[in-house]
Amino acid sequence: MQSIRIGQDPHFQYLLRLSDTCLILAQRLCEWCGHAPILEEDIALSNMALDLVGQARALLTRAGAVDGRGHDEDQLAFLRGEGDYLNATLAELPRGDFAFTCLRNAVLATLLKLLWQRLQESSDAELAAIAGKAVKEARYHQEHAGDWVVRLGDGTAESRARMQAALAQLWPYTAELFDTDAVDEHARASGLGPRWADLRDEWLAEMQALLAAADLQVPAQGAFLSTGRRGVHSEHMGRILAEMQYLQRSYPGGVW
Repeated sequence: MQSIRIGQDPHFQYLLRLSDTCLILAQRLCEWCGHAPILEEDIALSNMALDLVGQARALLTRAGAVDGRGHDEDQLAFLRGEGDYLNATLAELPRGDFAFTCLRNAVLATLLKLLWQRLQESSDAELAAIAGKAVKEARYHQEHAGDWVVRLGDGTAESRARMQAALAQLWPYTAELFDTDAVDEHARASGLGPRWADLRDEWLAEMQALLAAADLQVPAQGAFLSTGRRGVHSEHMGRILAEMQYLQRSYPGGVW
């Protein structure tokens, strides 16, 4: 089945950057179902994935209305080509171990919480309403992930080594979260939402406090810049989409 065609309106793309980050992170969290280290965590990760899917559904429905091409949430979720997904690259990286997952959740939940807080004042009334519910979920995700980061970072020699390795692997991808382009500038100028870069100082302060509590050092930021928010992804994105889109593309329009 051919991929759908979508527009390039900056309002639409701003919504996709947020919805796709939630959607792809949810897909990665779903991979822990039946594999988490304890039963309680298996349930917690699955529930957080469901929260993110709910956020993505609401955002994709709104994005479809803004795009005006008649695409619903399912078509936007499953029938776009790889280059039309605008999630942060951080969300698409492979599942990794439990330390990697907890740290990634902390990084993205902190950002999402800050975004949702600001988006409650969006000039897009529907986006503001979505944000009012989502911010509560993001606060819980941040708290839950942060507790594990501290527990593992300040734990045994092995748990600390795993958390330090996860930090070294993940941190280079955080620069992309605060890269600014015309989509961000339009959002700020129109009152749609903040530039993600406007949240960097607050995000960094919260992450530094968390990492200090875990007795972990913030790595230096290098020159590397990932580009998933602009539709240019890592080699991992094609694999996750092949799995995520398989049923819809094999049985177009299928319903339960």
